[in-house]
Amino acid sequence: MKKPAFVVTALVGVYVALQLIADVTAVKIVEVAGVTLPAATFIFAITFTWRDMIHKRLGREWARAAIWTAAIANVGMALYFVFVINLPSAVFWGNQEALAAILGVVPRITIASILAELVSELLDTEVYHWLVERIPTRHQWARVLGSNAISLPVDSIIFVGFAFGGTMPVAALVSVAVGQIVFKGLVTLVSLPLIYAVPERPILAVGGD
Repeated sequence: MKKPAFVVTALVGVYVALQLIADVTAVKIVEVAGVTLPAATFIFAITFTWRDMIHKRLGREWARAAIWTAAIANVGMALYFVFVINLPSAVFWGNQEALAAILGVVPRITIASILAELVSELLDTEVYHWLVERIPTRHQWARVLGSNAISLPVDSIIFVGFAFGGTMPVAALVSVAVGQIVFKGLVTLVSLPLIYAVPERPILAVGGD
């Protein structure tokens, strides 16, 4: 049996890593099946199911802590990118423009991303907790599906609205948001089995859970 420290580190560590990877890859806009969306859409959808795994194994307070930790890490990462980009380059290093283009922070998109993550993931926490008390363990896939069905659309609407509102027609905003929701939903279906990777047996007690 894996030790509690390993389980906690693995669950929370992977969650934070997924959030960071999602925010970095969000800079690339891709087109899949005629739908335009950030490349981060696919991996970010997994974070909701992974958050449910943390909730199931460690409890609601640990899930909340993981969400806030990921948000703080994302802010720190964005600020460090700005710092690195503005450092003077070595004379022989000629990739400054490429670095700035890939890691350059667009304040509005960065803020929209972090805000959407915080609101949707915290909402997912509360919905999942409510479903845990009403759906038996043998149907725990329904807990994940139910919570994601609410939090994923909220995430896409907040992100698209704050990141691109006023820069494109409303019809285009709706199209981008719907595209994200559809693809995140597909990734959710694929990632559903992950919830069975951890037992429903709290290994750590946190006050209030």
